[in-house]
Amino acid sequence: MTETTPVHAETDAEIASCFDVMAELRPHLERGKFVPLVRSMQADGFRLAFIRVQGRVVAVAGYRISTSLFMGHNLYVDDLVTAETERSRRYGRQMLAWLRGIAVENGCRGFHLDSGVQRKRAHEFYLREGLELSSYHFSVRLNGR
Repeated sequence: MTETTPVHAETDAEIASCFDVMAELRPHLERGKFVPLVRSMQADGFRLAFIRVQGRVVAVAGYRISTSLFMGHNLYVDDLVTAETERSRRYGRQMLAWLRGIAVENGCRGFHLDSGVQRKRAHEFYLREGLELSSYHFSVRLNGR
């Protein structure tokens, strides 16, 4: 395993170390609530992974493996982000390849993620990495949240 090999965040300290990078993608998150939130999501199958270089987290991904009528057994990437200062250094590619490997190891039939319509650079990256634009995602906020 090299220094840039993704690993799962298992301890509270490892989870907390992912906050700054994750907050670049999810700015609504609160530092003091991050570890308890991740821990509660883990009960539903969520996994958090990171790449650390020279003691600093540079990329983070959150994912879950589940089964759905639509895709069968699949891996869904909830979050995938590389620190702004570390982009174009192949960390996103390494994380994506590692996640796809986990999907294959777990017998997943599909691998998918959603990406905000404003994230044009991310879309270009996903297309370069062989993902296909396969659907639209529709949503509405409920209860004023």
